Amino acid sequence: MALAERLAGDGLDGLSAGIVAAAALDIARDSRSFANRLGVAHALVLRACVTLAEDGILTLGQRDERTQRLFYDLTLQGERLALAPFPVQYRGPERRQP
Repeated sequence: MALAERLAGDGLDGLSAGIVAAAALDIARDSRSFANRLGVAHALVLRACVTLAEDGILTLGQRDERTQRLFYDLTLQGERLALAPFPVQYRGPERRQP
């Protein structure tokens, strides 16, 4: 939840922030699962996914013709956006004390 709130503060709308956070945390990688888990209309999730893909944050995969389920992944830009508040600091090799 904190990740979605941070992403929403970075300029994404709440739904888009939730989609990016769910993908980053491996909670949902398709539109139908995300819509069902959060109780959001699937059509709204589809629209947000397409917008995120146009913005270079998601890559869209296969789409089920019958259910309209759309699979997606984060792009490198999307991963950087999601991981921005959690920088990894390199401390160098561990040195053992004699």
